[in-house]
Amino acid sequence: MPRVTREAVLNVSESILRKTALRVLNGQRLVSPEVDYILRNLGPKATQQELDKIVLRVRKMPWGSIMQAE
Repeated sequence: MPRVTREAVLNVSESILRKTALRVLNGQRLVSPEVDYILRNLGPKATQQELDKIVLRVRKMPWGSIMQAE
């Protein structure tokens, strides 16, 4: 019988995002607008792979699409 592996689902928080960024972006930190964008768009829970992908994607996005109009 094949073994099924499940990825752990993590609560998305600012500290989790900052730790993920340090690991994925080779020591670079996310700035507040990037963290806010991810928290707005990702949802309350995600896998580590989803977090890695969105951190890499948000770093490459133009600022105009990250910043929220006030």
